[in-house]
Amino acid sequence: MVTNILDYLELTAQRLPEKTALADDKLCLTFSQWVQQAESIGTSIAETTNSTIRRAVLVFVDRRIEGLVGAMGAVESGNFYVPIDCKMPFERVRLIADVCKPIAAVATTEADLKTLDQIEIAGPRFLYNEVKEREADKQVLTAIREQIIDLDPVYSIFTSGSTGVPKGVVISHRGMIDLANWLGETFEFTEADALGNQTPFYFDGSVTAIVICLKSGATLNVIGKKYFTFTKLLMPLLNDRHITAILWATSAIVLVGNSDILNVALPEHLRLVTFAGEAMPAKQLRTWQEKLPNVRFVNLYGPTEITVDCTYFDVRRQYADDEYIPIGKACQNMQVLVLKDDDTEAAVGEVGELCVRGTGVALGYYGNRTKTDEVFVQNPLNPLFNDIIYRTGDLVKPSEDGNLVFVSRKDFQVKHKGNRIELGEIEVAVNAIEGVTNAACIFDQENDKLVLYYTTADGYPMDIINLVKERIPVYMFPEVVNHLVQMPYNLNGKIDRIELKKQYEATNKD
Repeated sequence: MVTNILDYLELTAQRLPEKTALADDKLCLTFSQWVQQAESIGTSIAETTNSTIRRAVLVFVDRRIEGLVGAMGAVESGNFYVPIDCKMPFERVRLIADVCKPIAAVATTEADLKTLDQIEIAGPRFLYNEVKEREADKQVLTAIREQIIDLDPVYSIFTSGSTGVPKGVVISHRGMIDLANWLGETFEFTEADALGNQTPFYFDGSVTAIVICLKSGATLNVIGKKYFTFTKLLMPLLNDRHITAILWATSAIVLVGNSDILNVALPEHLRLVTFAGEAMPAKQLRTWQEKLPNVRFVNLYGPTEITVDCTYFDVRRQYADDEYIPIGKACQNMQVLVLKDDDTEAAVGEVGELCVRGTGVALGYYGNRTKTDEVFVQNPLNPLFNDIIYRTGDLVKPSEDGNLVFVSRKDFQVKHKGNRIELGEIEVAVNAIEGVTNAACIFDQENDKLVLYYTTADGYPMDIINLVKERIPVYMFPEVVNHLVQMPYNLNGKIDRIELKKQYEATNKD
């Protein structure tokens, strides 16, 4: 029985030791090298951190494969990894470290070490190049492995928090193992496949490619950002590397669909295209479908809190511009419930909140029992025994064919360019700027824009984006910034967001 995601890595390395596992523009590693380096890093962490409780290890990642090696090294040590974007603003790194209190950190560059020098962490800091070749202590690692069960955490990805403090979603080995099993069986991955991964490793969407690689022996190819900036380079890359499956954010599929790249060249080896992160516009998908009629297209859905994916939909026809592409049905060993406000199940055509149960449901938010208890709750349909579901906050409706159709978000958490964002986190960051007296953020869903309203003490506008860039990631930057003399309030003394939306709509009418 597989109880640790490392089991899949080691089994694959035994079967395919010299096959390329990971590749980017600068480096490639075989499966045996991946195991060897992960064990070396794991030994270094384990020798200096003696804890029986699974603890966080910060691992700095970029669009390079070193971060994946460091992540598996953290798991080898008996702990779990927390991926950190190398370009993340320092203040956000500090907030994440304050929450997860890492026992160690693995840096991939000297610049990462400089960031770590400014953060208080209890344990040591390791540079990938300095520890990757050291001799592993097999006895220590074996002893650690024997103490780990499949419900122990394997990673924690931090999402936006409504109070300005990021929330660490904790995922178990079992969730990751079951994801690997479902993907392998459903999409028939083998060692003959070559994956084209576009999603940065600090987003949970990248976990899909990672587990496919670990279990099947498929090669994981990292597609750098430049290939989506200079799209003429993209198709030659896909063909040179014999890419058979691309696992991309919806925004990347749309980017290519809006360009003329598919009129110039086609991916010659592609058999599968999956997309996730936000609703796929039918228009851009049709461009792909028309050019690649023999390729399988799949819409994947799932929040970070349920180990990447909980539903999927095979797109077997072309959809009109005004049609919604369904998010489909539950993945293996997952169950989806659509609950109305009274906690009864929604009928066909009725709108309700999508709730999820199964092994993919996260272990909660790290160190945040209050937020955990708000959304990881007892199944209201089952009063007889402990049965935890995750309330996604997404509103969906069941269709007659049993598939689910996404409707909207239930709260202030939005999906913007493939990222889940709490509008409150942006507001907290702006309010922290000296001279700002209040801030409110709304979302223009139709045009996928973050809209910020703010007031200042002296009544004059400020360079908000420049002032906030050290506090929040780039993908949280508002596209529209409006300075107000006075913020509108409702009868309850709260910011009147309805009025702000009216002002915005009035100002932006065609």
